Amino acid sequence: MIETVSILSKLATMPAVPSADVLHAVDLSWAGFILWMPLISLVLCGLCAAFKVKTKAPAVITIICLATSFVLTLFLWNSYTQPETIHLFDWLQIHWEEGSFVANFALYVDSLTLLWMLFVTGLGTLIAVYASEYMEHDVGKGYTRFFAGVSVFLFAMTCLVMGDNLLVLYLGWEGVGFASYWLIGYFYQKPSAVAAAKKAFIVNRIGDVGLALAIYLIWTTFGTVQYDEITTVLQSHSYDTTFGGWTVHAIPYLLMLAAFGKSAQLPLYVWLPDAMEGPTPVSALIHAATMVTAGIYLIIRTYPLFMLDEYALPTVAWVGGLTAFFAATIGMAQYDIKRIMAYSTVSQLGYMFLGLGVVTSYGAAYHVFTHAFFKAVLFLTCGAIMHGFAGQLDLRRLSGLRKMKGWKIVSYTMLVGCLCLAGFPFTSGYFSKDAILAEAFVTQGPGFQFLGWLAIFTAGLTAYYTFRVWFRVCAGPVYFEPGDELHGEDPANFHPHAPRFAINFVLVAIALGALLAALPYFMPNETEHLHGGWIAEMVNDSPASAGVPGNNSVAHAPLVEAHGTIEHNIPHGDILGMDPHKAMYYISGVVGFIGIGIALFLHLFFRSSADTLRSKLLANRATRWLPTAMENKWYVDEVYIALIRSPLWILGKFFSLFDKYIIDGALVNGVASLPRASARWFAPLHNGSLQSYAISMVGGAVLVVLLMLFMPEIVSLLKSMNSQAQNIEQVVRTVGGAQ
Repeated sequence: MIETVSILSKLATMPAVPSADVLHAVDLSWAGFILWMPLISLVLCGLCAAFKVKTKAPAVITIICLATSFVLTLFLWNSYTQPETIHLFDWLQIHWEEGSFVANFALYVDSLTLLWMLFVTGLGTLIAVYASEYMEHDVGKGYTRFFAGVSVFLFAMTCLVMGDNLLVLYLGWEGVGFASYWLIGYFYQKPSAVAAAKKAFIVNRIGDVGLALAIYLIWTTFGTVQYDEITTVLQSHSYDTTFGGWTVHAIPYLLMLAAFGKSAQLPLYVWLPDAMEGPTPVSALIHAATMVTAGIYLIIRTYPLFMLDEYALPTVAWVGGLTAFFAATIGMAQYDIKRIMAYSTVSQLGYMFLGLGVVTSYGAAYHVFTHAFFKAVLFLTCGAIMHGFAGQLDLRRLSGLRKMKGWKIVSYTMLVGCLCLAGFPFTSGYFSKDAILAEAFVTQGPGFQFLGWLAIFTAGLTAYYTFRVWFRVCAGPVYFEPGDELHGEDPANFHPHAPRFAINFVLVAIALGALLAALPYFMPNETEHLHGGWIAEMVNDSPASAGVPGNNSVAHAPLVEAHGTIEHNIPHGDILGMDPHKAMYYISGVVGFIGIGIALFLHLFFRSSADTLRSKLLANRATRWLPTAMENKWYVDEVYIALIRSPLWILGKFFSLFDKYIIDGALVNGVASLPRASARWFAPLHNGSLQSYAISMVGGAVLVVLLMLFMPEIVSLLKSMNSQAQNIEQVVRTVGGAQ
């Protein structure tokens, strides 16, 4: 009980989010072009397709439009003073006697919006520059289609992040799902890519149903879908509590389902690793830096709603912590470097959900920010390797890239990404991850200390599998084998082609961004009592300000009223008797060094020892299950196939056959066949012969006469039979009564 009270105590210290004081600005209408520029890019790419443009014009158009959005976002951030609503046009306005439903197409700009849009548009621009070179083999074919898909995605992501109500967010939510399907299945002649696109689309529909139901319940409970009005209703505690108030408890779990689907958490993570079938720029932009963070954004944006149920945030924490560990174990045993990064993304997203669950929205948002940079550069370096080595991604068939001419930039930018992902001291990932790890011990919740230790252990696994990739691929002796995308080139005479300026420039720029992402931790903010630098300030002016360190002002009376009196003097947790925020710097650093050290031994100094260890594990009956299960991804896909996909396929086949043979065959076609059968019996009468018609007429007349003659006898016979039946029935009743 004290753990739950501790969580509620921390949540109750959340300051009020500006609601009625939101300024409906008219002088910031130019900010709408942050949204419109990707749409303009889509239209221009469509014109390029219509006129069959066979140059890099679609890439240039997309880069210019996205760069414009980024510059406008910078201007908006520079001029930001308080949350503002920027009305673009009226959209849905339905009024009736008892109420109304209003959802305008408007932008809601607060510091959280700006934080997300800065890296969405900034990284989107850089990745488009990267793609201009990476996708040049498709110039004149699918090149325009690719950049049109990128434009659709950026437009949808902007709607998701900047919309001032949940309906615009839902529009963007479905839009990024559609764009993801479009771009994962970009190589539509490749069966695995088509299957991956369908898998992503279908699995995400589960979460999307949760979001749709949540929006409906929010509207019926709070009477609005606009963020500022929801906040006002929450603070006044004037929302609808009919039906026992069950809706306020259902809403956070439905939002949770949506977030777990889009951000690839247990059990809905299975689509993300398969999404690597899409082009690498798609993996970097959509499945590492932006779209997959939409679930975290949704929870942060609706954080007050998660306070309406005392078990909602602990559930988020447990799902996030278990996902982080589970995905890390799978990543350790994979050989495809791009797929390893995919499982790493699932694991790091788990850390972010863990942060939200242990009430450090600051830590979660900071890790979103740093992860966007270092995971983007890791995916892009994998893409550069795949591009230069004819599709080769197997770490067992690549070695010594840093010693090869033209590959030093790829090797060392990958090293930067690996250091940040592993949480190497004083890198950006070190500070953002530690904020989450420490808070798991500070906040006293159900099993949070266990989740904290599990997350620390997972950090060691992360350091290991990250540097397993770098030591295998970039260090060691020079060795390579080409992939299967040789396009007729002789494998014996294959020479890898190193990336050129566009790819190298973007790799360097994003790698620098990954390093500089540590600076916001040290930057002072305008609010003196806050700790955590610039990111803390950006999150503080948002609905999730309860999770900002140093925020002690009490607000949100509805939470207090809902859960009773809250004790504010409950001591914070500790780790090994020390302050978690101070001790975690050393603990996570040591764990990270251990993980890197094991990878150094097994995959650089004594590479054969890794194969020897695997062979010994497989040879022992007691341990062979472990490497086998990890390499086969714990058979989760097989379980899905056995429990969900196959039964649904069998059920679908059954209903198909039932429809074909029972509904259509027996009922519809069977009933329809009766008139046809009758027609066949009478068809000989219509033979066109006058004599036959005459005989039919005479025969019919004779039948009518006979019927008229014998009708009285037939009626009398029927009456007699009926009378006898009644007499027999009476006798039976009499005998039965006598007995």
